[in-house]
Amino acid sequence: MTSRIAVIAHTGKTLGGGLDELRRLLHQRGVEPRWYEVPKSKKAPKRVRRALDDGAELLFVWGGDGMVQRCAHAAAGSGATLAIIPAGTANLFASNLGIPKDLEAAVAIGLEGARRKLDLGVINGERFAVMAGAGFDAAMIRDADAGLKDRIGRAAYVVTGAKNLRGNAVRAHIKVDGDRFFDGDVSCVLVGNVGALFGGITVFPEAKVDDGSLEVAVVTATNLLEWSRVLFRTALSTPADSPLVRVVPARSVRVRFDRPVPYELDGGDRPPTDRLKIDVEPLAVSVCVPAVAAA
Repeated sequence: MTSRIAVIAHTGKTLGGGLDELRRLLHQRGVEPRWYEVPKSKKAPKRVRRALDDGAELLFVWGGDGMVQRCAHAAAGSGATLAIIPAGTANLFASNLGIPKDLEAAVAIGLEGARRKLDLGVINGERFAVMAGAGFDAAMIRDADAGLKDRIGRAAYVVTGAKNLRGNAVRAHIKVDGDRFFDGDVSCVLVGNVGALFGGITVFPEAKVDDGSLEVAVVTATNLLEWSRVLFRTALSTPADSPLVRVVPARSVRVRFDRPVPYELDGGDRPPTDRLKIDVEPLAVSVCVPAVAAA
């Protein structure tokens, strides 16, 4: 059985007593997994494919949302299950699923929890688990480089977010499920697979990770005052209550910008583009979750 379990670990991330404690906890439970370590999350898909070729059916993923995204992208459709150990700066996918930032508890969920098939989004050919976006949020993530995140954690996003609040709007033409949804200037286009995003605030209250749909938000705020209004409204209720935000469920989204803009998925920035092709991939990946979360 243990030969069918693998660990895919980002060596730059830590939780509890670190990877040594993970080895000890697994050993105590009679598990001696195949072990794969990577210094950067972008190297994880190759290790996932190797683990799957070696017969792994359960993959413990050690890292944050970026690491989970890379592993989910590689494991989707394989029949293997991901067991998330939330050791990253941001662990939004894990927190939305009720997986605690506690090493022993996360290991127990991986070995004894329920298994649940979940949707993934796909943006420009790459799968994501939490969210994808273009404009303000992507610029914020791009500028919060690894060094800054390592020094001050999630506060790095506050620093870079403030810097990018005055960024120029971009003209966008957006279709949702084949119909024209929006034409005009936007500062951010955000697509979510889960509900709670920034700082645990519920941005998409209607989002479900297994409903075959994504949630799309188009934000037209362009200055500090307008963004303050959006954030205040989001904190009090939902962003859809703001006149500066439009939200709609979608199975497919097509976006055309009048110039290339940066985009991101699950906290990882990607090169600027003037086109986004976004779709949902229903029940694409199996994930270990607390039994109560599977109910």
